[in-house]
Amino acid sequence: MSRLHELHLPLSPAQTRELRELRVGDMVTITGSVTVSIGIPTHKRMAEAARSGAELPVNLNGGAFFHLSTYVREQEGVSVPLYLNPSTSTRYNAWMPEIVRGLGPRLVGGKGGLDSNSVAALRECGCVYLSFLGGGSPLLSRALRGVRSSHWNEYISQFRLLTLDVERLGPATVSIDANGNSAYDDLSIQARARLPGILDRLRQARQSS
Repeated sequence: MSRLHELHLPLSPAQTRELRELRVGDMVTITGSVTVSIGIPTHKRMAEAARSGAELPVNLNGGAFFHLSTYVREQEGVSVPLYLNPSTSTRYNAWMPEIVRGLGPRLVGGKGGLDSNSVAALRECGCVYLSFLGGGSPLLSRALRGVRSSHWNEYISQFRLLTLDVERLGPATVSIDANGNSAYDDLSIQARARLPGILDRLRQARQSS
């Protein structure tokens, strides 16, 4: 049975321990500051910083890094984030293990999951992958409260390293927990199990036509 957890960033010691107790299928909301980007160049720079030990302009250790797209508009001298929309996380498989191991986020997420190398890094570091509702921008955008910081501004808004203030962002689903259990593995197993029956029905349909 899924449970709803309200997480507040920065995580308290109790909530950091609680991450290990989250299970696939649990739901969470997030309040506090989260860092977002959907830029491949951004991920490459983050992974390089993790390899070299260089500091990022924002500290992800113990925090949240999400594959959420946003556009920031300047309105009367104030940076205003206009929306949040999840991006497909598998686009970043090549860099996520280094980001998780080297930069220390405890929450990552987007949509579509991550590969086995990334899952191993999540398990090793006690990090959780959250799945945000695809097409759920109107719901997710309600959580926006402002821009905390913006870095690497030579990129378009969606590719920058943006830290946003959010209130009750979500709900998001725990799709890969900190123990390496993955909803995507379960779906793959179910799909493979159903494949012979589907092929058999197609074969019978062709024979009867």
